[in-house]
Amino acid sequence: MQRCLDRRSQYEPRRGPDPQRPLTVDLRFHTKANARSWPTAAFQYGSLVDILVIGGSGLLGLRITHQAQLAGHRVMATFHSSAPPSAGADWRKLDIRRRDDVTALALHARPDVIINAAYRLSEWETTADGAAHVAVAAVAAGARLVHVSSDAVFSGTAPSYDETRQPDPVTPYGAAKAAAETAVKGIAPAAVIARTSLIIGDGDSPHERLVHELASGAAAGVLFSDQVRCPVHVTDLAAALLELAATPRAGICHLAGPDAISRYELGLLIAARDGLDQAALPVGLRAVIGPPGALDVRLDSTKTQAQLTTRLRGAREFVAPRRSD
Repeated sequence: MQRCLDRRSQYEPRRGPDPQRPLTVDLRFHTKANARSWPTAAFQYGSLVDILVIGGSGLLGLRITHQAQLAGHRVMATFHSSAPPSAGADWRKLDIRRRDDVTALALHARPDVIINAAYRLSEWETTADGAAHVAVAAVAAGARLVHVSSDAVFSGTAPSYDETRQPDPVTPYGAAKAAAETAVKGIAPAAVIARTSLIIGDGDSPHERLVHELASGAAAGVLFSDQVRCPVHVTDLAAALLELAATPRAGICHLAGPDAISRYELGLLIAARDGLDQAALPVGLRAVIGPPGALDVRLDSTKTQAQLTTRLRGAREFVAPRRSD
């Protein structure tokens, strides 16, 4: 049970889309197996569009950029410090704490869609103020906005959280994410606010790297057996965000996997997949060791999933053993 335009030869400024005529979408998904037998999704909008990915150099931003490029869309993506070695996208340096710079870039690019995947765990100015700046820029440019939020906006005191639940954060990061949601709702009420959970990649996510470091003894720490989330694969999440961008839907959406799983159990799955010693993974209780924070947060994505073609897989499916062939 699930709980948790024709393309132009030059990039020229132009008017944004008519808000009364939302982007149409013709989704065609094709399953391809990579080296780990994980499917990737290709999609098509009703027409090719221009997409601006804020925070494009991060784990999720890179995957959004790649998925959009696969579909033939023109992509401009931003980075804060250094551009990643990724071909095809038009990379621009941007500090979203600088409101005027964000608006200037959006007015120059005039994208059809802006997806904001930027955040910093310990910085209110990027996570909260930056989100407001992006929303202002999207309105100024006439762009469709998809803002990525987090299950960190919840305390974990409820059995599960669907789209109707109000934020009750218990950490500074959760408070910043909740403030960002409020800002986006007020500035760009037609925007999608997509809450997600622990993002897992193809070995390149922070949690996967931590599992490797703990298994090898390169890092100290433990994996919490009482900290439960609904992990989502970064490819599934990127495809779902792009799909939502092509719909007229507004407001809160939940995009998390159907498996509620502890960080320790997830670590065991990653270790089994990657051939690591599961017995070497240290385990502990966050309630005892700390730091303070939400323990069991289960995003219920049933409502949003029913409206998507993209299937959000559970961790027990996408963290699968490597194939030998």
